[in-house]
Amino acid sequence: MDIHLEQLTMQFDDVTAVKHITTTIKNGELVSLLGPSGCGKSTTLMLLSGLYKPTGGEIYFGDKRVTHLDAEKRGIGMVFQSYALYPHLSVLKNIMFPLKMQRVAKAEAKQRAMEMAKLVQIDHLTDRKPAQLSGGQQQRVAIARALVKNPKLLLLDEPLSNLDARLRLEMREEIRRIQQEVGITAVFVTHDQEEALSISDRVMLMNQGELQQDSAPQEMYRTPSNVFAASFLGNPPINFLNLTKEESKAGTYTIDGTNQQVTFMNPALKAYETLKIGLRPEHLEIAAENEAFITGEVIHIETIGRDTLIRVQQGDIPVRALVDPKIHLQVGDTCSLAIEENQIHFFDTNTSERIGGGFSHDVRTNLEEHV
Repeated sequence: MDIHLEQLTMQFDDVTAVKHITTTIKNGELVSLLGPSGCGKSTTLMLLSGLYKPTGGEIYFGDKRVTHLDAEKRGIGMVFQSYALYPHLSVLKNIMFPLKMQRVAKAEAKQRAMEMAKLVQIDHLTDRKPAQLSGGQQQRVAIARALVKNPKLLLLDEPLSNLDARLRLEMREEIRRIQQEVGITAVFVTHDQEEALSISDRVMLMNQGELQQDSAPQEMYRTPSNVFAASFLGNPPINFLNLTKEESKAGTYTIDGTNQQVTFMNPALKAYETLKIGLRPEHLEIAAENEAFITGEVIHIETIGRDTLIRVQQGDIPVRALVDPKIHLQVGDTCSLAIEENQIHFFDTNTSERIGGGFSHDVRTNLEEHV
């Protein structure tokens, strides 16, 4: 069943939490709603569930308009951040509870609950109470309870935020396995980019109630549609540099705050007197000075596991780069950084929107000081 949102809007007094969202969630997809706190992602989930009614726009489940249909009539399953298990009931009875509300016969309800317990791999724990379970096990109970009534749509609201790092990794893999095994359409709310990028078929990135980008995870990372999308995705975060065109040299820009110039052969840039460019730290590499994009002093070195992160400052501009840990560097050293020409992201400084689609441009640098 496809889910269609058409100009979906939610207004709370003078605050617009969701602004004119239009998209389609295809049958069997796992789609993540990603964004910072207060961006509108949980409100969008509540609108899908029927717990909120929109102030504008429409929601369709397949061909059926459900915009103002009550939650219990939509055929959805929901997993909350807090799990919301009944502490006095066993695992099995927690899973059976939605079927009890639907007046399903006890024998059938027990059979279906056991099938769900086996699916989420807790069939050996069905006699325990929630307090006797780990956080990951409680999460599995909550997922089984949401799925036992055969919903058309599974909604997960920050389901991993209460788990430690190792459990989060385990459970996001399990959520993906369960979702694919059941074949259910699912919407997963998270503020964690790693979660969204790792398990989703598609990511809907939101900010201030607006949909910033709606695409496959790797497409979003490789081709961010605007400055916000580029800045939100990536760890360490992307470097941004502002550039100003040099009138005396065609296609040449000065990197603001430095004495360095760069020349681009991309015809799409001709109309822009100023640019903002994005350089991801993992795409920068140490190079000879005559091959460098930017040269400066190493002001910070940080090694975390297999990664070595350095910060190089040229003029007023610090640039982060992930480098080969075998390269010996010390704070105070002069370091030149190069970047492959197909890895630079160009943005309009006025609109923050991406310039061009792919990376077909050529890059040449001029590192000579100018007056």
